[in-house]
Amino acid sequence: MKVVRDAVPIDTVVSEYLQLRPAGGGNMKGLCPFHDEKSPSFQVSPSKGLFHCFGCQEGGDTIAFVMKIDHLSFSETVERLAAKAGITLRYEEGGYNPTHQRGERIRLVEAHKAAADFYVEQLGGEEAAIGRKFLAERGFDQSAAEHFGVGYSPAGWDHLTRFLRGKGFSDKELLLAGLSQDGRRGPIDRFRGRLMWPIRDISGEVVGFGARKLRDDDNGPKYLNTPDTAIYKKSQVLYGVDLAKKDIAKASRAVVVEGYTDVMACHLAGITTAIATCGTAFGTDHIKILRRLLMDNGSARVIFTFDGDAAGQKAALRAFEDDQKFAAETYIAIAPDGMDPCELRLNKGDAAVQDLVEPRTPLFEFAIRQIVSRYDLETPAGRASALDEAGPIVARIKNGASQHEVAVQLAGILGILDTQFVVKRVAQMARWARDRGGRGPAGPASSSSSSSPSSAASSYDSGQSPALSGPALNLRSPAHRTERELLKLALQRPELVSPAFDAYGVDEFTAPPYAAVRRAVEDAGGAEQGMASAPEYLAGVREAAPNDAVRALVTELAVEVFHGKTIDEAYAGEQLVRVRLRAVDLRIHDVTSTLARLGTGADHERHQAVQNELWVLQQYRQSLRNSGAAAL
Repeated sequence: MKVVRDAVPIDTVVSEYLQLRPAGGGNMKGLCPFHDEKSPSFQVSPSKGLFHCFGCQEGGDTIAFVMKIDHLSFSETVERLAAKAGITLRYEEGGYNPTHQRGERIRLVEAHKAAADFYVEQLGGEEAAIGRKFLAERGFDQSAAEHFGVGYSPAGWDHLTRFLRGKGFSDKELLLAGLSQDGRRGPIDRFRGRLMWPIRDISGEVVGFGARKLRDDDNGPKYLNTPDTAIYKKSQVLYGVDLAKKDIAKASRAVVVEGYTDVMACHLAGITTAIATCGTAFGTDHIKILRRLLMDNGSARVIFTFDGDAAGQKAALRAFEDDQKFAAETYIAIAPDGMDPCELRLNKGDAAVQDLVEPRTPLFEFAIRQIVSRYDLETPAGRASALDEAGPIVARIKNGASQHEVAVQLAGILGILDTQFVVKRVAQMARWARDRGGRGPAGPASSSSSSSPSSAASSYDSGQSPALSGPALNLRSPAHRTERELLKLALQRPELVSPAFDAYGVDEFTAPPYAAVRRAVEDAGGAEQGMASAPEYLAGVREAAPNDAVRALVTELAVEVFHGKTIDEAYAGEQLVRVRLRAVDLRIHDVTSTLARLGTGADHERHQAVQNELWVLQQYRQSLRNSGAAAL
């Protein structure tokens, strides 16, 4: 397991799902994929092989991340990472039978990969000439088809089903995958005589297909998609995201188009940030994918391209309903003559597609004009009704200055001469929206807006986090802050605090959760173990943790950024001295109390022993204050 875990860097794995940026101290940060948030509180430590979210408290190593995000079992996750790293796994007790021993999800993914290869091969056959003609008529040659993995499903009843059976897949697996469906005499192919687009998830695995009708005698819908399965949810996938994700993150820009051929046309025209939904409206789950890639910064751009017809305009208005879930600015682009990007490229070339997706019309402006167009602005009643419907749109604009400016524009569009009346009316609507909860729902998303470590530690005080239930932490306490910093050093930079740290007692950590972490370090062999192999050392500490709460805290401390500007021996020595000084002060207080209780009538030897201990402690305290870490 360790070989597999260490073979694939955790930042490489996590980057397949979200954009990561430097967070300081060698760590990376991004928007958490496990809960909604607007500020990045999800941190990854490549050197430690760990991740931790300071908002929802999810954390762990590479295996834990993949298990959580893809809903895999432990064995499935190890198998996937091993395959990615090119590692051959060996199984005990009779060897390895892939048909029976591999997890369901991996089997379904493998079936889709085999199906995708089968369809690609079929595209070169005689029967598929109609499919090749379809592609050529839309400006796509063989290399374009190969780049996007486009294939062809034979028109027979069970060509793919028989092929996959020969590859060792059971009928049950083919039905669960949505590749086959029940027929009168057993499973038959779901897709027959159609052009096939493989739909990949963000990590690049084929999880479904989109099939385009080619023949008039095909009575099915124009486009037929894989039904929802254990690995495919149409509301949670974006076609082309596997190809576009790096450029979306790099350019802070995404282009949302309506179909598979539109994605192809955009990419071939140089718009490599284009993606599309798969037979469903653009919705909340799609936004979550894009937000993680865009890092949700205000300078990001999302451009929607819709057909100019009524259905396209309706889709644009529906997209605007979710606009507030983006920090990015949203725009709409409608091609001249109602052409989609594929038609535009075919008729006017790549430059026309590139020009189309340049941000022109903010989505809110388009929404306002569509609403206003439905009213008779020649009458006072019409203008008032248009303001009542369009005003809330303006009130939802995120930027306050822009909101004021657009309110002035709305007054001009409506023909209302009293501009200030419209501005005040919009401001009133914005206040109403805030009063109804427009600031965002309470819960993980709002409470985790800060990536400060106090957000994680405060869960001890509130008791709200099931993952970190336990004794209270108070980061306003200088003692707790220093103990936390010292434990971070012991986990992240053990070479700076060893061997002194290993001589510290568990009781020197006044916060019970920190004392538990100190015990886990001790049980794992001490901080000096981390000087040899950081990942192995941290894995040992996490395994030594007595429960999930302490284990989560270990992960958190192992990725949290240090408070100091320069993390060196001097800084480490300062933390060591502070923790030890407080421990000595507490002991002096206890011994002084004991001495007072003994009084003058106590046994002379006992009294003398306590007095000697007090003197030694006082001398040690003075030495620590004068000499610092040298006195440890």
